[in-house]
Amino acid sequence: MKEEALGLARDLPDPAQRLNLLREYLQTFALRSLHESEAFVQLSFVGGTALRLLFNLPRFSEDLDFCLDDPVGYAPVKWMEKLKRDMSLAGFDVTVRWQERETIHVAWIRVAELMNEAGLSDLKEQKLSIRLEIDTRPPPGAASLTQVVTRLLMFTVRHHDLPSLMAGKIHALCTRSYAKGRDWYDLLWYRSQRPPVEPNLVLLQNALDQTEGVGTVDGKRWPNLLLERIETLDAHKLATDVRPFLERPRDADTITVENLRTVLL
Repeated sequence: MKEEALGLARDLPDPAQRLNLLREYLQTFALRSLHESEAFVQLSFVGGTALRLLFNLPRFSEDLDFCLDDPVGYAPVKWMEKLKRDMSLAGFDVTVRWQERETIHVAWIRVAELMNEAGLSDLKEQKLSIRLEIDTRPPPGAASLTQVVTRLLMFTVRHHDLPSLMAGKIHALCTRSYAKGRDWYDLLWYRSQRPPVEPNLVLLQNALDQTEGVGTVDGKRWPNLLLERIETLDAHKLATDVRPFLERPRDADTITVENLRTVLL
């Protein structure tokens, strides 16, 4: 499996794309291991990587994000032990560190030597890391589906549907204290679909109530809230942030204040 990952990466002349593909291979490997552990009985796959693997977002992502739907049978330590064992048997020099915070549980999956063997680092000990995050108290209201993933490896996941995924993105755009180019690029992608995707408003409102206080922010006003934020953005910084993660780096130039305003009006 390790040689397969390296073989795929070596076909790409651009180092950034090589890194993206290696990371995505490790992500899909981790997801397949979770599938084999039957973790998707308890979890739903969310976030940017879900949007890419399930809905063909042309942007790579760094993290694996999940929501805990059913705490009965939740066994993350057991799942991480299996994941480490699976990756080791596949030839990866891997360490997995598990951390349980009050609400968000996090695993750091770090693979040594891979960066060096792919020609991305002169240091053999340089590690390629993936952050795996589980929200153990997600807001209610999401709609979930089950789907087979066939990108790089084959497995089945339960995940939030597209309106629910968009609600999560809108919540991040409304509440994040800093601007991420990846967030605003994703907004353009959602709104460029035909028909444009509309967020799950029940989930969005519940998420806003959870983080901002009940009744503090009206989720139905999300286009107006984002229009206000657009006026403070530095589009050049946003494009610079997202460009290394795009299949077509030139698409970063679509992030302009004018384009963002157009998809919200």
